[in-house]
Amino acid sequence: MSGSKTSSRPVLVGVEEESDAVRGVVRHAARQAELHGNPLHLLHVSGGSPSEGASGESSGRTRAKAQDAAVVEPLAAWVHSEFPNVAVTAQTAPGRAAEELLARSAEAATLVLGHRGTGGFARLPLGSVSWQVATHAACPVVIVRPGETTERPEARVVVGVDINDVSEEAVDAAFAEAALRGARLEMVHANLHLSEMPVGPGMAAPDFKALDDAARQILNAEATRRTERYPGVEVLTRVERVRPSTILAEASRRASLLVVGSHGRTGLRRLMLGSVSAEALHTAACPVMVVPTVDDNCLGES
Repeated sequence: MSGSKTSSRPVLVGVEEESDAVRGVVRHAARQAELHGNPLHLLHVSGGSPSEGASGESSGRTRAKAQDAAVVEPLAAWVHSEFPNVAVTAQTAPGRAAEELLARSAEAATLVLGHRGTGGFARLPLGSVSWQVATHAACPVVIVRPGETTERPEARVVVGVDINDVSEEAVDAAFAEAALRGARLEMVHANLHLSEMPVGPGMAAPDFKALDDAARQILNAEATRRTERYPGVEVLTRVERVRPSTILAEASRRASLLVVGSHGRTGLRRLMLGSVSAEALHTAACPVMVVPTVDDNCLGES
């Protein structure tokens, strides 16, 4: 945990009624907070609106508050017991889950959610709350799949890199996470060359080795740029001619964390806009951190 800096920004985790899956998500959030020196904030969004609560019967409001408190208070007590070094607060709020979390993401260090709502928002599939938040949040979002934390992962962080449009924020985040975990970092790039498909007469295939060597040089250059900031991080670079989602799923097996950029125009940085996103978030065998970029935030305002 050397090199961590205490921050007042919390790790925010969305929670529903306590279960093994919920605890798995909260455990990952608490570990994230402990590594970075952040406080942890548990948030339960009840689903009602402030106006509905204000106009209801007093007894109904009291009962609803008691039910909401019964969700967050046992989890907060559990975090206090399991992670005594983490300052934890808990809160319930009325409203729509995605809207509430997105509004709070600007003040959070990281936001942690369950994959299909399990552990975060029950009955809501990825593509609803988790999808909206991972796509539009102002801070990094970690999506934790059910059962991911049952086995002890390797000390290994994976980051997907599009060499044509490198997400500096995602690569920086991956190095920081690897350094805090004392983990090896794998920088991976994949490109399924269209020229490997059947071609017409007179069309020559490119020099694949030269293309792969050029990609590897870019990955190595990105790693070298961060050597001074993260001298203890061992880096492995991988370049393969497969679909990006294939290498991400394979590399994520028994990894501690998979890091990707959220938006972009090509390759891995289109994760949240196209089929690669769905495949990575549905098939990764470890928690996935989606890191927004500066361009993302500008695009979101247009």
